[in-house]
Parts: sequence; C-alpha cells; structure tokens
Amino acid sequence: MLIHCWKTSTRNGNGAKRRKWVPHKLKESDMERRLVICETLRQRQQRKGFLHRIVTGDEKWIYYDNPKLEGMPDEPGPSTPKRNIHASKIMCIWWDQRGIIYYELLKPSETITGDCYRLQLIRLTKLWKKNDRNNRHNRHKLIMLHDNARPHVAKPVKKYLEGVKWEILPHPPYSPDIAPSDFHLFRSMQLALSGERFNSYEGIKKWLAEWIVSKEPVFFIRGIRLLPERWKKVVASQGAYFE
Repeated sequence: MLIHCWKTSTRNGNGAKRRKWVPHKLKESDMERRLVICETLRQRQQRKGFLHRIVTGDEKWIYYDNPKLEGMPDEPGPSTPKRNIHASKIMCIWWDQRGIIYYELLKPSETITGDCYRLQLIRLTKLWKKNDRNNRHNRHKLIMLHDNARPHVAKPVKKYLEGVKWEILPHPPYSPDIAPSDFHLFRSMQLALSGERFNSYEGIKKWLAEWIVSKEPVFFIRGIRLLPERWKKVVASQGAYFE
C-alpha cells in the first residue's frame, strides 16, 4: 500500500513528537471479514501447508530525504510535515520465502496503474519461470498475496492473473498487520533508510540493490512463516487489530 492508514503523532516524556502507528478504525463488517478470512487460511495451512507457494508484493514510497528515526525500534519514527511525493520514487517489489524475485523503481514520469501493474506481473512471471524457484513443487500453481489497492484489482490485472492461472490469496481490506511486505519487509527497510539522503534516482537504485543483497535468507523465510501466527492472532482478537 502506498498510503498507510495507521499514522498519528504522540509526545514522549521530553515533549518531543514522535510518530506512532495506530489502527484504522475498523467497522464490524471489516472485523468479521478479517476473522473469517484468517480462520479459513489458518485451517487450510493446518490441513496442508502452502506457505512455500506464496509470492507477495506491494509498493512503497522511497524518499530522497529520510529523517533520522527516534523512539522505539518498531515505530516508523518521528512525526514530520506531510512529505513531498515529488521528492520520492515508488518502488514495486515481489518476494517469497527464498528472497526477492523482482523489483523495480519507477521512473519520474511513471505511476502505478492497472496497465502498469499488469506489465510488472508479466515480468514477474517470466522471472519466476526462468529461475524455476519452486521446482520441488512445480505441479502446484503459484499463490499471489497482494492487497486490494485499485491497480491490483483492475480489469487488465484480473484478466492476466486468470490467464496464467495463479491463485489469489484472500486478503481483507485495512489489514497491513497480515501483509508480509508491510509488517516485515517494509518495516525493516524503513529502519535502514533512517538518516539516508539521496541526490539522484541512481542513488536510490544503488541503495536498494545493496540493501536487498544484505538480507540473509532467513529474513525472507521468517517473513512468510510468520503468517499463520498472525492469522491466529486476528482470530483470537475476533478480527480486531492485535498490535
């Protein structure tokens, strides 16, 4: 998700402001949907594991100027004025428990649309097949886990995914707490970006490549294998946020 719905400002004991993540206010229907989907996925995983088949992805703003984060390690950092999106780039990334499959940094003139997202999925598909990432389970089809952002559910995208026969894993709205890119990959990336300042598109591109190479295989394994635990927490909280 490019715009998260969990941001507010608080003050610490010294009066300094820092950013704290708080949940979007869920409606009863939202909580019911989260509960049903997470219980269904949890039971499915117990019957027959499918985490190895999941490919997940999302988009993230990468800013040229990233203020130094303060506060607790799991908080995104200090409160700042509204960011200038023109001083940023959009990164699109897809990964599984083996690591990053494909990512790209959009050019200055590019935006995320249904057609753009479809082209990215075509590139992702080619890399998946070329790398034979799932060769031990090649009789099974890939499972795509992405959110319900408008480009992700556009008609060209739906038509393409139906054509390649990928399964789309159910994902309830307003649920970054059960989206691996949000609760795992982007959180780590944002902490690493703390204090970084870039002067060019190429500078951001170089930083991304180096950050990806720096991550150990266990990092990606953990990000995917945390899903059943988080589904269980949603069920235990009756569909409410658990953190």
